[in-house]
Amino acid sequence: MTISVLIVDDDPLVRSALTLMLGGQGDVEVVGEADDGRTGIAAVDRLQPDVVLMDIRMPGLNGLDATRALHSRPDPPRVIVLTTFDADEHVVGALAAGADGFLLKDTPPPLILDAIRKVADGEPMLSPSVTATLIRRLRRDSATDRTAEAGDRLALLTDREREVALAVGHGLSNAEIAGRLHLSVPTVKAHVSRLFDKLQVTNRVQIAICVHDAGLA
Repeated sequence: MTISVLIVDDDPLVRSALTLMLGGQGDVEVVGEADDGRTGIAAVDRLQPDVVLMDIRMPGLNGLDATRALHSRPDPPRVIVLTTFDADEHVVGALAAGADGFLLKDTPPPLILDAIRKVADGEPMLSPSVTATLIRRLRRDSATDRTAEAGDRLALLTDREREVALAVGHGLSNAEIAGRLHLSVPTVKAHVSRLFDKLQVTNRVQIAICVHDAGLA
């Protein structure tokens, strides 16, 4: 299956570089470009991409607001925020807006391609420096309230759903979870979908945060 990608960035050189990099891949196709969040949303309506590479700082509608608007739709595309900045507020803001991945623009091309493939398959992707930023933010926030709230949310799960949540919290892919728990990959995906509803989260990163907050990661 070919993964269709839309690039949303106000820098034409960045768009050109990404288009050139992704153009040689047999399973990835760049179907369009946009230079700000508003035209990006219009392009999503027109092109129906599987994955959107979204910059944060753009004139007009910024990338976080555009991601939030896309995520509110019934069948949104996957969004990878690709930016120069890994400040705490950008990372947390992007994940809260519903981003499925967060990478820096200096990420090596093979890792960007890997992120596109994983996110298209429903798995999150964060660059190592972004993960470190997120952990620092979690440690700095009030731990007691987060631990109690996360424990209450996890208590709503069945034993099997809890096992899947813990595996997601340890960064395992669907295939790895299936192998560890002796389940099929479609069954794992079904469990993860139920976790979204029960934990009131929008992506796997937020499941991992909940597990981390409960002290189980």
